[in-house]
Amino acid sequence: MTQIALFVDVQNIYYTTKSIYQRPFNYRKFWQNISQTGTISHAYAYATDRGDDGQAKFQTALKHIGFEVKLKPFIQRADGSAKGDWDVGITMDVMKIAAKVDKVILLSGDGDFAILLQGIQDMYQTKTAVYSVEKLTAKALIDASDTYSPITAKDLI
Repeated sequence: MTQIALFVDVQNIYYTTKSIYQRPFNYRKFWQNISQTGTISHAYAYATDRGDDGQAKFQTALKHIGFEVKLKPFIQRADGSAKGDWDVGITMDVMKIAAKVDKVILLSGDGDFAILLQGIQDMYQTKTAVYSVEKLTAKALIDASDTYSPITAKDLI
């Protein structure tokens, strides 16, 4: 059976589905669909922690589905901008796990991950897949993945 590792850039998926569809992504349905294609051996959801109850309930729901939720504190800068980027953390975890699985699935539209996908394909021959909102996804990321699947209205709650 195909060994699969999932990596979710929660903030990216939240804001892109909200922007285009005004609805949240259905993580439970996604998990069920992916688990029919192989064994999910690793699953991480990377998010920022603002300390609100709604967010805590969402994170608990992700854990019940099967994700390990990794949190980083949300930082509001004096100029009003915010910081809570998980790119390096996601990259480190993908690099640690890619050699142990047959397929890495990334949920993000962030073009910075194109180099990561190319790297694990070259180093480990690991298959890659990306799921994201196509209108808000970097072409470089789509091109770097072995398989690209756009998130559409049917993938939402």
